[in-house]
Amino acid sequence: RIDEVSQEFAQEHSERLWKQLVLGPERDGDRRPTLVVALVMAVAAAIAVRVPALLGAGDSFYVVNASLLVLPFLAAYFLWERKAGSQLILAVVGAFAILAALVNAYPLAGGGTMQVLLAIHVPVVAWFLMGLAYVGGNWREHDRRMDFVRFTGEWIVYYALIALGGGVLTGLALAGFQAVGLDAGYWIATWVVPCGAAGAVIVAAWLVESKQAVVENIAPVLTAVFSPLTILLLAAYLLALIAGGDLVLADRELLILADLILVLVLGLVLYAISARDPLRPAGWFDRMQVVLLVLAVAVDVLMLIAMSGRILEFGASPNKVAAVGLNVLLLVNLVGAAWLGAGFLRGTRGFFDCERWQTAYLPAFAVWPAVVVVGFPLVFGWQ
Repeated sequence: RIDEVSQEFAQEHSERLWKQLVLGPERDGDRRPTLVVALVMAVAAAIAVRVPALLGAGDSFYVVNASLLVLPFLAAYFLWERKAGSQLILAVVGAFAILAALVNAYPLAGGGTMQVLLAIHVPVVAWFLMGLAYVGGNWREHDRRMDFVRFTGEWIVYYALIALGGGVLTGLALAGFQAVGLDAGYWIATWVVPCGAAGAVIVAAWLVESKQAVVENIAPVLTAVFSPLTILLLAAYLLALIAGGDLVLADRELLILADLILVLVLGLVLYAISARDPLRPAGWFDRMQVVLLVLAVAVDVLMLIAMSGRILEFGASPNKVAAVGLNVLLLVNLVGAAWLGAGFLRGTRGFFDCERWQTAYLPAFAVWPAVVVVGFPLVFGWQ
């Protein structure tokens, strides 16, 4: 009877890390991701990245459009894999087309503030549009949103591994050509690197989908290693901010670094939640996560004080407003996560509450970048 219950639960939660312990190896009849389709999309993305340059597009075009040349092909791969209906296909294709038309209609100044903001936020919007294809249109379902979070974390790891391997091979190839008196630097820089980087986006996704189980096993290790290191970094950063005196006069680069650290904290929290067995009782790692969240909240509060003070002192700018919006977004999420995490440690909350908070909050991380992309050029101009 216990085995029957275990089998049923594993079927319902087939994406959990321990699924192989109950279900065993996948059956031959199970549908696996199509490698041929992934390779076709990878080649198409590689070609798409090079076509604008061949037609005379400059660096300014790629600053804003790089993600829009690649992620639609990743979305197409998932639409194929999910056997998406015509409505979902039209919605995803239409959304990508509108986004591309919008950002390219803006008369952006090369190297200007607005171009930099769009270069940061357009890939985020495009990634969430791809996520709509990944979940097969079931974006209202919390389990599918958590699957998307899990996929994102695993994709980052796989892509980083591919990039490291590709970097080594590229360096060896460059050295080999130089050894025989040939200079392949230009060809590698203009063809191999951009095409390889674009194609690797789809290949990494295929590796995640193919259930190699490697990342699933190392995910807890990665979070266990980087969480305490990030706690030390946050504690040192918090002391530096407090000791630095007037927060309004804090260095701009210091504030940007703080935002990057807070985004890293959010990524670690999401990755840890997606990789954790929800049935396991609270332990030392969960306590460490709460400490991490509390420190992140403290840093975020100081950042908001500093940024608000700078706006009052020097006036509003698109960079400042975008940063304040991001910090408010992060603060609400981190406070909620810390509160629920503390409740889980006390036994008054279940781990599923922590999961549900993150999946329910996920659309907010898509809405704010969309606001920046659509609204900021209209409000602040094109410079």
